[in-house]
Amino acid sequence: MFDANGGSVSPAYRIDTSKSKRWWYEMGPIRPPSEGRDHSLLIRATRNCPWNRCRFCPVYKGQKFEYRAPAEVKEDIDVARALAGELKAASWRLGLGGRIDRMVLGAVVNGNPELYSGDSADPAGVELCASSLVNVANWLASGGRTAFLQDADTLIMRVPELLDVLRHLKSALPSIERITSYARAKTASRRSVAELKELRDAGLSRLHIGLESGLDDVLRYMEKGVTAEEHIRGGRAVVEAGISLSEYVMPGLGGKKWSDRHALESARVLNAIEPEFIRLRSLGVRKNTPLHEQMGSADFQVLDEDEMVSEIGLLIENLHSHSYVTSDQMSNLLWEVEGQLPEDKQAMLDTISRYLAKPPMERLRFCLERRRRSFYSIYGGFPPEVQELLDRANDAIQAESPDAAAEVNEAIGAMKQGFL
Repeated sequence: MFDANGGSVSPAYRIDTSKSKRWWYEMGPIRPPSEGRDHSLLIRATRNCPWNRCRFCPVYKGQKFEYRAPAEVKEDIDVARALAGELKAASWRLGLGGRIDRMVLGAVVNGNPELYSGDSADPAGVELCASSLVNVANWLASGGRTAFLQDADTLIMRVPELLDVLRHLKSALPSIERITSYARAKTASRRSVAELKELRDAGLSRLHIGLESGLDDVLRYMEKGVTAEEHIRGGRAVVEAGISLSEYVMPGLGGKKWSDRHALESARVLNAIEPEFIRLRSLGVRKNTPLHEQMGSADFQVLDEDEMVSEIGLLIENLHSHSYVTSDQMSNLLWEVEGQLPEDKQAMLDTISRYLAKPPMERLRFCLERRRRSFYSIYGGFPPEVQELLDRANDAIQAESPDAAAEVNEAIGAMKQGFL
């Protein structure tokens, strides 16, 4: 992935600033890991989350939901198109035949200090311009085929307005083959299949919906604002409309109190929906969430790693859909639990069984090392207080101390709270 550090050895390419009123476009805070891997173009269709009450989610807390005018969103798309044109022109000028690499990015950065220089009188504007340039460069370098509409519930837009945005996106950037977005199941349940088909025909290829749980007790406790039956109704409408559907399940969200029922009811709902993808997102409780205040109470006690893995096994054992199960998120311990249902079900269950069959101290060592590697690879280090817990847990494992499990759980909990 590129960044906006140009490098002194790169040549300079001057942007034709007459082609656009501005050289940045608005982007929201998150997108699914699959869209990051594909380096999707990020276009912010709405701001923040219209519900914003889920106890486990920190992303939009304190932020007001806002609609964006279609004309404003379309202007952002036009900025992305202008940036793409300039990057391609720079590539040809450098003799690279349209290929986008670090030399091209550096040439654009070096040639336009008023947009990208850290010495600018408008640091916020520089950051916006740089993030937009990098997003377009990564998108082009990966083939320019995918786009993701942000933020949390694009489907809440009025259908004619969303159609307008989709059609403009496809027209302005014809290389795009897949347009995806987040949506709430409640919103999807209120859309007719005919409306969803119209959106599909305009280019909406895939929706990502947070099921989290199929158990109404958990949904109520977590203030999801939707029922299991609404999840089924909304999910089925999306599938029947021919839109690819990713449903996100959160192992551990029921805590110890509801663990088995959470797994069984989530499987029941997923079997009824038959989404194309089931994406596992094991719970990690963040400090700045309402759920963090409930940790350790009678209502909510977090699962340890072994309990989380067992719950995932119970979920998969009871899945009878034809979905693809994926573990594409750092919150999951066993990344290897992935495959196509039903043919890969036994292989996934065997992976879980092999882990659970390890001796207790070997499981603790595996958990600590895998968590340490996954978080370190993302953030490049740990705060001193977390590193101290890691060292203490490692020492307890080496000594095969009776307190090893407690030390490991504390260290892993600190990593999750700080980074997930």
